[in-house]
Amino acid sequence: MGEFTDKLDAAGNKIAGNVKEAAGKAAGNDKLEAEGKAQQLKGTGQDVKGSVKGALGDDI
Repeated sequence: MGEFTDKLDAAGNKIAGNVKEAAGKAAGNDKLEAEGKAQQLKGTGQDVKGSVKGALGDDI
């Protein structure tokens, strides 16, 4: 269950981050753009965590 939850959270953060980054670029808002990039990076980390849980089990 943990793998699925991590991957679902990762997808949400990647999508939200992508939207923030695009909105920041369109509005010329560097802070919002940076927040979007950071959120996408967080999603990537969660995705890796989910993959590790899938490979090794949820009890890591």
